[in-house]
Amino acid sequence: MLLTIAQVVGGIISGSLSLIADALHNFSDAASLLIALIAVRIGRKPPDKFKSFGYKRAETVAALVNLTTLILIGLYLVIEALKRFYSPEEVEGWTVVYVAGLALVVDIFTAVLTYSDSKNSMNIRAAFLHNVTDALASVGVILAGTLILLYQWIWVDAAMTILIAGYVLWLSIREMPKVIHLLMEGTPAGIEINDVIAAMQDVEGVADVHHVHIWQLDEQRNALEAHVMLSNLIRIDDIKAAIKSMLKERFEIQHSTLEFENNHCQQRLS
Repeated sequence: MLLTIAQVVGGIISGSLSLIADALHNFSDAASLLIALIAVRIGRKPPDKFKSFGYKRAETVAALVNLTTLILIGLYLVIEALKRFYSPEEVEGWTVVYVAGLALVVDIFTAVLTYSDSKNSMNIRAAFLHNVTDALASVGVILAGTLILLYQWIWVDAAMTILIAGYVLWLSIREMPKVIHLLMEGTPAGIEINDVIAAMQDVEGVADVHHVHIWQLDEQRNALEAHVMLSNLIRIDDIKAAIKSMLKERFEIQHSTLEFENNHCQQRLS
């Protein structure tokens, strides 16, 4: 928060839009990290009667909030930068360089803190992207301030703002489909439903498989439900165990609900 205030004040004093852009991005970083940490805490809650699958998807919701915030900030910065091209303002280069340099140190430190956890969590990855883009933005602001000092290229400030905003938008839009896909209970990446059906039908005793649904409970757990037609129900326990084991080993489907059928008689087992 103190860094954001310092950047806003520095941006106003120096007349630098790119420094104010970096400040807004820094503020969103702090907010995204707070949202991510709260979501992680909520996600650790065990299943209960209200959320029988648990609260892990709170992290996915947090990722959606963070990415949406980044997109809105990116669009705002593009609009403001385009205005600056038509109405240029004087920019004080040294103030820009000093304040952006301080911001860069803070951004790198925060990015390092979230890097390891970002590999396994969509939520933390969204927060990490906030930090990385802001560090790059700070580098860009320093470069803009330097060029203004050396060559009085005031237009560089607006151009750098557009580059920062464009990069923010690109990263956010690239990650957004993954988050939406999970929330929409899409089929996990790398799993083809036809391949799963074929593998289930190859299990001895299985005559047919239909009404198959595969989705992600969260980033680490895949789920399946299906109707399985058996040639007879005598070996139902062995067949169920074989199917569940195969699904877990070949397709990393940890949770499966199977409804077995035979001659219009159904028995639901899970």
